[in-house]
Amino acid sequence: MRILVTGGAGFIGSHIVDAYLQEGHEVTVVDDLSTGKKENINPNARFFKADIYAEYIENIFKQGRFDVINHHAAQIDVRKSVADPVFDARVNILGLLNLLQTCMKYGVKKFIFASTGGAIYGEQKEFPAQESHPTQPLSPYGIAKLAGEHYLFFYKKAYGLHSTILRYANVYGPRQDPHGEAGVVAIFAQKLLKGEQPVINGDGMQTRDFVYVGDVVRANILSLSCNEGEVFNIGTGKETTIHQLFKALVNSTGVRFQEKYGPPKSGEQKRSVIDFTKANKKLGWSPIISCEDGLRKTVDYFRNKSL
Repeated sequence: MRILVTGGAGFIGSHIVDAYLQEGHEVTVVDDLSTGKKENINPNARFFKADIYAEYIENIFKQGRFDVINHHAAQIDVRKSVADPVFDARVNILGLLNLLQTCMKYGVKKFIFASTGGAIYGEQKEFPAQESHPTQPLSPYGIAKLAGEHYLFFYKKAYGLHSTILRYANVYGPRQDPHGEAGVVAIFAQKLLKGEQPVINGDGMQTRDFVYVGDVVRANILSLSCNEGEVFNIGTGKETTIHQLFKALVNSTGVRFQEKYGPPKSGEQKRSVIDFTKANKKLGWSPIISCEDGLRKTVDYFRNKSL
């Protein structure tokens, strides 16, 4: 297949590019490198530095004749979306629409969309949340992702564009950016390895569903053969408190620090955990990397990178 991966220089997208190439697909990467890194781009992929909202996207589609679009380019920082919802909407809604309109013009028939399994549900009423759980996002980021899902439903009904929507839990692993706000595992791991004190926002009892990036990549591979317009949660179904995460990373790094707490951040949920039963039944997907193994792999990556 000829596949375009937007955000293919980013944390998750670059791993997906590697896997698609290994599977024998022809892969093109679009990334504006605002948060993605050139060092993450597989040399066997064709690369265009471009904004997904730019007119130049059409030239890339014209050259690529893509079978599949895998859309991971996004503004992913919940706190930034709260501070600047207009910018968040420009990237996450208008950028998506530019891609979808271009898909129609050039006959693309398959679209894989990276959505959110945390922010989209808001404060959960059921634990873990299934895909049928009410969607009441507490941040512009979650609202934009939900809007994206609705647009994909429209494009399926109106134009026959097949889509697979993957609602990710909190993805972590090698290549995650420790300098942003979205990756608490990377932030804590790098600070501990540098001998710096991490700060836990709030009381540390907020929970997240941490899923390893390698498991997320497998979901993107399986999605290539799924054309039913389905929405899938991609998580572990297990809650981990930020306090527990901190303790696990202290053990993995071998660096001893006591917890230090800061003020809670707006727009963030207290508890977040999602049910992957549907993905298991229809995609044949389930997480296989334990949190302990995933954290060890992540710490090893940051440790080797600093050498």
